[in-house]
Amino acid sequence: MNKVPLTVRGAEKLRAELNELKNTVRPRIIEAIATAREHGDLKENAEYHAAREQQSFTEGRIAEIESKLANAQIIDVTKLNAGGKVVFGATVELEDLDTENRVTYQIVGEDEADIKEGRISVASPIARALIGKEEEDVAEVEAPGGKKEFEILAVRYE
Repeated sequence: MNKVPLTVRGAEKLRAELNELKNTVRPRIIEAIATAREHGDLKENAEYHAAREQQSFTEGRIAEIESKLANAQIIDVTKLNAGGKVVFGATVELEDLDTENRVTYQIVGEDEADIKEGRISVASPIARALIGKEEEDVAEVEAPGGKKEFEILAVRYE
């Protein structure tokens, strides 16, 4: 399997979620199953079935996170020497040349992307258009509504 890029912050969030699932959620589910078993007949025990379903979901999520971390290439953007170029993990301030709206995005792995928090996937059209460019360059992005042009105002590695 190919290594998947992940920022340090993204890896920390996944590790924190994994820790929470293993050390808090899993024991709580085991306790709920034990309590439900004490109530007798398991065939008609809704509490038992709900706890088992939650256990299945939790174990699946634990396996998914462990797999992501095992296949992750964790990139510390603060230690990159990218020479001012837009690279994975960089935070880029842009200006839409049509509307003059300014936006700031950090280019992150697919699992970390959250447009509300200003993090876009490295596989997104905007990120692909920005990679390799520098401050004052203009990036053309093929958007569903047509071609958009963004001027790169600043590139930061934070």
